[in-house]
Amino acid sequence: MDMLKEYNILIDGKPYRVEFDKYDEGSVFSVRVNEKPYNVEIVSEIDFKAPFSLKVFEKSYNIELNRIDRRAPFTIKVNDTPFKVELKTAAKKSVLQAPELPSVRSIAKPSRKNVEEGVVAAPMVGKIVSVKVKKGDSVKVGDVLCILEAMKMQNEITALKPGTVQEVRFSEGMAVNEGDVLIVIK
Repeated sequence: MDMLKEYNILIDGKPYRVEFDKYDEGSVFSVRVNEKPYNVEIVSEIDFKAPFSLKVFEKSYNIELNRIDRRAPFTIKVNDTPFKVELKTAAKKSVLQAPELPSVRSIAKPSRKNVEEGVVAAPMVGKIVSVKVKKGDSVKVGDVLCILEAMKMQNEITALKPGTVQEVRFSEGMAVNEGDVLIVIK
């Protein structure tokens, strides 16, 4: 089954834009997830009836994928963790086999890893459509800080720690990039 060059997908309800830039001879290809580039290597032969492996930044991911459904959600397992995937739109030309989709969540998730404690960063490119807090507000874990719209989906950005809002670095209507600091909580 061929895959198209560009996808808008949801993984566990979170939107991702996935673009396949180039396919080298052999088993390596380039992919961009929300504009961030990755090189992916197919480690073992792709077979829909058995698990296969992909390598991203020298880390291997075991993938289990029984089917890909372009019209309904389906489940994939990455290192034995299941993820619900929905293909929202597909466009452009065919380039590769479809099983690389499971790696999207694995490689996109660590974007907050190197962020300073108390800093709430944009998890993806989008536009702030609603601001729920202001400087001086007390927040607890899970409180909604703002709503970020990406690919026509509204995403709640929540507090990851309790504290007091020290800074709000954006306002409604502003465009933000993945990793931009939105709020600082101390």
